[in-house]
Amino acid sequence: MTKKIATREAYGEALIEVGKKNPNVVVLDADLSKSTKTAGFSKNFPERFFNMGISEQNMMGTAAGLATTGKTPFASTFAMFATGRAFEIIRNSIGYPSLNVKVCATHAGLTVGEDGASHQALEDISCMRTIPNMTVIVPADAVETKAAIHAIAEMEGPVYVRLGRAGVPIINDEESYKYEIGKGVLLKDGKDATLIATGIMVGEALEASKILEEKGLFVRVINIHTIKPIDKELIIKAAKETGAIVTVEEHNVIGGLGSAVAEVVVENYPVPMKRIGTLDTFGESGKPDELLKKYGLTKEEMVKAVEEIIKRKA
Repeated sequence: MTKKIATREAYGEALIEVGKKNPNVVVLDADLSKSTKTAGFSKNFPERFFNMGISEQNMMGTAAGLATTGKTPFASTFAMFATGRAFEIIRNSIGYPSLNVKVCATHAGLTVGEDGASHQALEDISCMRTIPNMTVIVPADAVETKAAIHAIAEMEGPVYVRLGRAGVPIINDEESYKYEIGKGVLLKDGKDATLIATGIMVGEALEASKILEEKGLFVRVINIHTIKPIDKELIIKAAKETGAIVTVEEHNVIGGLGSAVAEVVVENYPVPMKRIGTLDTFGESGKPDELLKKYGLTKEEMVKAVEEIIKRKA
């Protein structure tokens, strides 16, 4: 059985690693350090950790202030609170002056599970990618999460990283994986259509491609871990070479990966497309796997979508 690790767990470990390398790294949390996994950093570097209490807007403003002094702040809370409650502060105090703040939000998407609709951020990618200067990253697994945290610790400028609560399968090899901000990853080649996935849906897309191959359909699988700046070159190449695209994300189809890919496709090389995600709806309380199934975020739904989209090819 494939080992499952939550991306938030990997984030906590990576914070300690970058903290050891860079004395300017500081971490802020809104009274959720055990859940966001920043507690490990607080134990290793207590003088560089700030529990801001349940005051997410204040936390983002403080992070912005610390960035102006040469620090590299990582500000963490649940995705709903980071992008919902603190949106204005992120926009005006971090994005507008393009400050070096890393907003790393955990518990995103349906897989928050039993916490229900009020805590299931399905709009966060959409919110963050509309902010000028903001880089938006959605890691697929623990290996990619660690690589992303190391990468953003070294880059200048505001970043939003979307992390999850539930364990997800490891799909990348820790020894050989090379991570580059803004560059998608071709995981499997194919000629009949392309599956473009992000976050926890990447592993499921690979499983869908295996089912399709058994049916005689060879599907390209691409991991878009950076929603902004998006890898236009890789997407256009897929459109030209496979002639059909299906996107899949644990997020509203409005404004997320599907929208970002559609923008590239329609402006450069229009081909039939289908977006898989939550269909302009709120989630509900339930077990993560059951919710993913109910909202159509499964390999079976991807297989159906690919078969339908291939029929629409010119």
